[in-house]
Amino acid sequence: MNPSNLFALSLVPYLIFLGFLWRIPSAARSLKIGFTFLLVFVAVTIPAGIYAQTQAHTNLANLDWLHGSAEAFLTLTNLWILFGLKQTRHRDPPGGAGIMEKQSSGGAQQL
Repeated sequence: MNPSNLFALSLVPYLIFLGFLWRIPSAARSLKIGFTFLLVFVAVTIPAGIYAQTQAHTNLANLDWLHGSAEAFLTLTNLWILFGLKQTRHRDPPGGAGIMEKQSSGGAQQL
């Protein structure tokens, strides 16, 4: 299988994950946006890599300004996800304790 086909195929489970994430009412909006913003990182990195190969005749890692810009998008994404996880942890849904508190308060719960 061609690596580019494998990459395109790998987007399917991630999009399914995002679909489920956006349906969780107790997950903070910033968490949802952070994981969605990861697609922006991918959308920025792919053209940057193509530019590096076609115009500069090297790979993305060898162009510091371009590679640094792409990594900055990844850093922003990670910070946004971290902020969203923190918000989700302290959020209380209408029926009880927050997502993280349920798991950390006294072990696993049985359904």
